[in-house]
Amino acid sequence: MAALRDPTKLRAIKAPKAASAALCEVLEQLPNIGPAIAADLRLIGIHHPQQLCDKDAHALYQQLCAATGQRHDPCVLDTFMAATDFMRGAPPAPWWHYTAQRKAQFDQV
Repeated sequence: MAALRDPTKLRAIKAPKAASAALCEVLEQLPNIGPAIAADLRLIGIHHPQQLCDKDAHALYQQLCAATGQRHDPCVLDTFMAATDFMRGAPPAPWWHYTAQRKAQFDQV
């Protein structure tokens, strides 16, 4: 008899991250993008990674803040910067690599 699995002990399977923009088919495959940020992107009309190629990360951040009626942590902007750069061909980088650039460009977010 097969052993039953305890559903409370099952963990969500993460989508593997894409090594390049060309291989990215769903938002969760973007480096730094998990289910919550993917849901935020979908909320503002981004449903496919390719839609990020011509988007401005700061504009996306402002749209998210307006759509939810709250100011989001600036690290969300860092994450959007990482995702848009990746989709334009940059190598994958952790979102915190964009913090200094964000602070220089957008002083107060």
